Amino acid sequence: MIRSPSSPDPLDRIADDGVVAVLRGVDESTVLPVAEALVDGGVSGIEITADDPGAAAKIATLRAELAETDAVVGAGTVLDAESAAVVIDAGATFVVTPHAALDVVRACNRRDVASLCGVLTPTEAVSAIEAGADALKVFPAGSVGPAHLSALSGPFGDVSLIPTGGVTLQNVGDYVDAGAVAVGVGGDLVDREAIESGDFDSIERRAAKFVEEIEAARSE
Repeated sequence: MIRSPSSPDPLDRIADDGVVAVLRGVDESTVLPVAEALVDGGVSGIEITADDPGAAAKIATLRAELAETDAVVGAGTVLDAESAAVVIDAGATFVVTPHAALDVVRACNRRDVASLCGVLTPTEAVSAIEAGADALKVFPAGSVGPAHLSALSGPFGDVSLIPTGGVTLQNVGDYVDAGAVAVGVGGDLVDREAIESGDFDSIERRAAKFVEEIEAARSE
């Protein structure tokens, strides 16, 4: 599926809110209410991990059901070009890799779909940029911390940096201060116990808190 010129740019939407919610292992029966809670809380970037059972079906469902909202639905943990094709066909408007998967970046470029390429080192960052990545997912961010992101933002400040892995409500402001355009958040935002108990209101409140923390850090 090719993004039409009238469609909102997914990276612009993600940058506006500052959060990509990573939905890993969320059952097909609850993925929609979880996504709706996130959107109601102010988070419009929804990432379904491609290694989940039924990932393509989940993406297609969310694209259809959230069409009237500001949500942008993408796929994460995309390891190769073949997997990228599957999730793009299902409707993913952005594709995220955990590593410098240059074949995925090029596949996304051919389909006019935004790519967030996983990097950790300057060498990986340069390779991803030269391949045409739209943004750099700094992963796993928790193992290196905000200082590493700040160091990368010096030579690569013109490219959107999105730290993922280990980002929490307590440290999200530090990553924004270090140069993050947005952050990817999984377990600290999409709480499994809340999902299992059907407490989607708590997910909405958590999403709102993340957005508030990011707005506060940006205003400093």
